[in-house]
Amino acid sequence: MIAELGLAALWLAAALAGLQLVCGALATRVMGHGDGATTELALVTRPVAILQGGLVAFSFAMLVWVFVITDLSVKLVVANSHAMKPLVFKIAGAWGNHEGSMLLWVTVMALAGALIAAIERRLPERTMQATLAAQGFVALGFYAFLLLSSNPFERLPLPPAEGMGLNPLLQDIGMAFHPPTLYVGYVGLSVAFSFAVGALLTRQVTPDFARAMRPWLLGAWVFLTLGITAGSYWAYYELGWGGWWFWDPVENAALMPWLAATALLHSAGVLAARDALRAWTIMLGVVAFSMSMVGTFLVRSGILTSVHAFAVDPRRGSFILALLAIYIGGALLLFALRAGTVSEGQRFAIASREGALVVNNVMLSAVLAIVLLGTLYPLLTEAFDVRVSVGPPYFNPVGAVFVVPMLLVMAVGPLLRWRRDSLGRISRELALVGALILAALVLVSILGEVELLPLLGLALATGLAVASLLPLRGRALRRVPLATWGMVAAHLGIAVALFGMASDSAFTRERLVALAPGQDAQVGPWRVTLERIDPVAGPNWTALQATLRASYNDGPPTALAPQARSFWAPAQQTSETALATRWNGQLYAAMGGEAPGATGSPRWQLRLWWKPFVIWIWLGGLMVAMGGVMALVGRVLADVKRRSVTRRAASRRADRAEVLAAGANE
Repeated sequence: MIAELGLAALWLAAALAGLQLVCGALATRVMGHGDGATTELALVTRPVAILQGGLVAFSFAMLVWVFVITDLSVKLVVANSHAMKPLVFKIAGAWGNHEGSMLLWVTVMALAGALIAAIERRLPERTMQATLAAQGFVALGFYAFLLLSSNPFERLPLPPAEGMGLNPLLQDIGMAFHPPTLYVGYVGLSVAFSFAVGALLTRQVTPDFARAMRPWLLGAWVFLTLGITAGSYWAYYELGWGGWWFWDPVENAALMPWLAATALLHSAGVLAARDALRAWTIMLGVVAFSMSMVGTFLVRSGILTSVHAFAVDPRRGSFILALLAIYIGGALLLFALRAGTVSEGQRFAIASREGALVVNNVMLSAVLAIVLLGTLYPLLTEAFDVRVSVGPPYFNPVGAVFVVPMLLVMAVGPLLRWRRDSLGRISRELALVGALILAALVLVSILGEVELLPLLGLALATGLAVASLLPLRGRALRRVPLATWGMVAAHLGIAVALFGMASDSAFTRERLVALAPGQDAQVGPWRVTLERIDPVAGPNWTALQATLRASYNDGPPTALAPQARSFWAPAQQTSETALATRWNGQLYAAMGGEAPGATGSPRWQLRLWWKPFVIWIWLGGLMVAMGGVMALVGRVLADVKRRSVTRRAASRRADRAEVLAAGANE
């Protein structure tokens, strides 16, 4: 009965999405032409969007509940859960699969639409109706996908005695949080897309439109940042290979929307503050959601083999490809038809903050194109039976061609004035940043042989870190707007993450050893001793656990316990790494099996890494996200204050008019 209630709510939500589309489209068409009946019908749009969000949230809650109780009459539960699995992973199993993750996607989309309908009042009502209609149109396609080809509530005629269980690699607390945050980011881009379509339909691409879209976009960008950061750290400690980014196609599928959203965020900020970059903002709104759809297609089409991907049949991929063609093709066609009606906006000089943002947007777009090409090219060649591998040797140097100048402009841009400026005015700041970059280059080169890209990364991180703080110079810190603090934190976070990436690449030390209990090995400044090997058991796995004693520069010992696990639901071997974290890096230990051919006392394989400053990668990611949160709160508070001032001014004008009217009557 629970599954039937969830499915019924999903069907009703789909019907309401269709009603939202019709009502919003009618309102957009006739609003302002005096058609009273149709205008009254259009008043239904907001309540329908709110009700739709409630229904689909109820549907998702029902899916989570059938996983919690392990209802083995539901096909999805059988394929992705097991009665012996811990509760948190039963819940995570609800979205650790294709159908459940799509329902989560639609749930977040519907709740975002409901929230817009409930609280958004900054746009002209006609544009708001067009935006809600576009949101209903996007949601309707995903409802059709769920209900017609990916029903999460499908029943089995004969329930089995036990479920197959969730992929053991996904049975990790990080995966309980990584997908939801990433999906909120993806779906937030659908909101930006709907705003862009609504503004195009009504020809109202104005600063008010950008100010209304910006908080939703900023929230989506924050969640995307958190999702990518969490996913990178999960892959780093869970997969046992010692790396934090592999340029896996599914990793790229998350990175591409973030690149587009970052460019869109800066462009929308310029439009909101200075009434410029109108066409850029609309186009990037379409591109950002396009990359989200491309990622959805790659993950769910069955054309990729990845631990991140959902293995589904290609027919579902064809459905998503059709949705991509409809949504993105339609939006691009609309842009082509209406681009001539989007005015240029205010002009600005190249040497200005707007000019710096345009340069960075171009660089971000170029990096996006590089990642997209490198991701799709192997898939294209494979269609002709030619297997090609595209990895770091392509992405790192080719991307650096655009990332390096982007970082230099990022260091300079916030120091420039709006509209028009000159580099001579900030010559001292430029000299300071340049001297720091040059000093870092020389110092790192003296310390040891470092490859070119890590060397540039360390030098640019140093210069960018100092440059990110310069907008605060000469200002009373208490009076600095929260949005400015957010910009500083985000740019400083980029510098911190870049320093961690470059340090990991330049200074990592790795050893593969085979040790008997009592033997030790040296890796970097760490001495690691294998004390013993013990069998241990968990709720749905058994393991061999190595107890290690690790000392940093002969200091106090730290205990580590990497494991080689064997799951039985489903049957799979995994490696649970162990980490010893310091401010200046991590010792990373992964356990293998018994060393082959060992004589006498058994020896066990251990892979050890010393990774200087690697933790700064994720610290920087969190700082970037925190900067986005600070900017979002600052913008919201500023909007509230602005509306309050406007209301008080209107109230005073009304009072004066009343007094004047009373005097005239006397």
